Amino acid sequence: MQIGVETSKAVDQRRVFVIDEDEITRAVLQFMLQDEIETHEHANPEDAFQSTNEWLKPNVILLGATFLTARGTGLISELAERFQGVRIIIVHDTAEEDIALAGMKAGAHGALSKPLRVEAVRKKVDTILGRGGAAPLVQLGFMN
Repeated sequence: MQIGVETSKAVDQRRVFVIDEDEITRAVLQFMLQDEIETHEHANPEDAFQSTNEWLKPNVILLGATFLTARGTGLISELAERFQGVRIIIVHDTAEEDIALAGMKAGAHGALSKPLRVEAVRKKVDTILGRGGAAPLVQLGFMN
């Protein structure tokens, strides 16, 4: 067990899927989260779909913005439909802020901007899950 890890978080039976084309980003996010939450890496959404079963479903998906660029924001609703109740966080570079915003308008629950920091990643996941004393998540609608 690592220093600074809350045991209650490590055993709460929730899981994160990191879906990103970049192997390094997947590994970094998995490393940052693995001590406090079960974390699985996937190179694309199809890998995530194939790896799920009745007991292995994500509570949170950290989704690389490159998938939204390539496939469009409809991917957000596809993931939400496939994984009922999942919360989606878009992981993006500064140059991808517009696509991250479009993804949030399409239903994503938040975004993480690179460079990634352990504290920021853990806090965002905790907030999205409503755990650790974080304020409850309220999904805001966007006006067009």
